[in-house]
Amino acid sequence: MDRRDVTQIEETEYEKTVPRPDTAKYRQILNGAREVFLSHGYDGASMDQIARTAGVSKGTLYVYFPGKEALFRELILKDRMKQAEALLDCAASEGNLRDTLTKIGRVFIEQMFNVERLSTIRMVIGATEKFPEFGILLYEAGPKKGMDTFGRFLEKYIASGELTCPDPELAACQFMDLCGSRIGKRAMFEPGHFPTADEVNANVASAVQMFLAAYGTGK
Repeated sequence: MDRRDVTQIEETEYEKTVPRPDTAKYRQILNGAREVFLSHGYDGASMDQIARTAGVSKGTLYVYFPGKEALFRELILKDRMKQAEALLDCAASEGNLRDTLTKIGRVFIEQMFNVERLSTIRMVIGATEKFPEFGILLYEAGPKKGMDTFGRFLEKYIASGELTCPDPELAACQFMDLCGSRIGKRAMFEPGHFPTADEVNANVASAVQMFLAAYGTGK
């Protein structure tokens, strides 16, 4: 069994055995853990530091999470759920193809520039060299799941003849890449530098225009 299979099994077991009540204390712990992981990296972080930063006792911390790996994994899973749910909501919305793509593009950028999401990505990148399973988990549970969802959404427009895409998942990836052109890398490497509303609107409008020029049939 390769590492990817092991990661998927561990995630399933973790989700089944560890309750994750969305309480104030739970959020307090995650916020403290995020701060410690960002400051010290996964390897340098300790449960003692996380408890102090979160303002909880070590005993309380272990009631919620059995160890550092479970806490780090929870930050990844929490981030992915927000992105996948947002894209799913957009895919189910009513409207013509151009308007719906515009809405999806704006929601995608909104999620991309979510402070928690960016910090999670930075944390995982820092840990992936030594713990590649974290990178696999974030990719498959976040970006890949989002692309799968969006690709299935595009299939109904392919079926109706409004789009012609031989590979809907690739087309979904291309659209998201177009939406994040230039502003995505800037936000990743310049913390706190977020795009203006005009930049977002211009990026999404350009992405929609290019996508429809490549795959639209004009119906």
